[in-house]
Amino acid sequence: MIFRQLFDPASCTYTYLLGDRDEALLIDPVFEQAPRDLALLDELGLKLLATLDTHVHADHVTGAWWLHERCDSRIALASVAGAMFSDLPLSHGDRIRFGHRYLEVRATPGHTNGCLTYVLDGQHMAFTGDSLLIRGCGRTDFQQGSPRQLFRSVHEQILTLPDECLLYPAHDYRGITVTSVGEERRFNPRLGGEADAHDFVGYMDNLNLPHPKLMAQAVPANLRSGKPEDARLPAGIPAWAPLTQRFSGIWEIEPITLQEYAGTVQIVDVREASEFNDSLGHIHGAKLLPLSRLTDSLTELDRQRPLVTVCRSGVRSAQACALLNKAGFDQVANLAGGMLRWRSEGMPAACGDENL
Repeated sequence: MIFRQLFDPASCTYTYLLGDRDEALLIDPVFEQAPRDLALLDELGLKLLATLDTHVHADHVTGAWWLHERCDSRIALASVAGAMFSDLPLSHGDRIRFGHRYLEVRATPGHTNGCLTYVLDGQHMAFTGDSLLIRGCGRTDFQQGSPRQLFRSVHEQILTLPDECLLYPAHDYRGITVTSVGEERRFNPRLGGEADAHDFVGYMDNLNLPHPKLMAQAVPANLRSGKPEDARLPAGIPAWAPLTQRFSGIWEIEPITLQEYAGTVQIVDVREASEFNDSLGHIHGAKLLPLSRLTDSLTELDRQRPLVTVCRSGVRSAQACALLNKAGFDQVANLAGGMLRWRSEGMPAACGDENL
């Protein structure tokens, strides 16, 4: 089985990818991170069957609708949440299959009335959303929250799992990635040890926390399964050409696409001068700026025009993209596969004054 824990620094949200054979599920995807998730699915050769939200989030917008639009994946959420566009409403005891594996749905309300915990078959991994955090839990003072209900949910549905079962929460604000049932049963200061329901209710009723900053925007958006009112793409998606984002974060352009857009972009070849006119040649109109002196040559580039970097295989030009992004260039892409791919696909090239 493939398992990846992904992180959104803006909201401290963990997104989880689970894959078996060629099928995958994503738990708690973040709208702005959809390009990252799509890149990882593509690189691992996985088909996204469904996105599973643990609850209607108040601190970020789900990527469920956006991923559905790109992957035709189903949108799964607790049926009691009443979210629009959800085509896989979930209830306690349901099973969500992928490959030869499945997740069991456990209703764990209390943080919100629609909180779910997903337990992997074999009960060695569970995804608890905000119902149980690492040495903590989600708040209970809005979205039909109830401390008494949350106490019952955690003790009856999560802490009854085997001690060695690993627990993966929806958030952690300290960078801690995982805990276990045994740890939380012993050390959770709110729900573990000898704490009873009265202790927990007294604790939760006196937190006096301000509401999440994005609550007024996030909750309505998540009740639409993350679909924006104007249906616009996530921020940061380049519009100047059809590009693919790699999991490394680098945007790439295919050779056939670059040939189509060559007249509107700057093409910067970052190889050494001796390579520019070697047997691979170079793209017509490309500007030679070796990677070794790229940062000293930024004034030679137009910041207003999109820019494509090129090298032999795409490795050095990917580093050039990173350097240019750091220098404030925000319309940059790498030629996928470099000149090797360009030539293998029969694209025109030049060597000195001669066509190849």
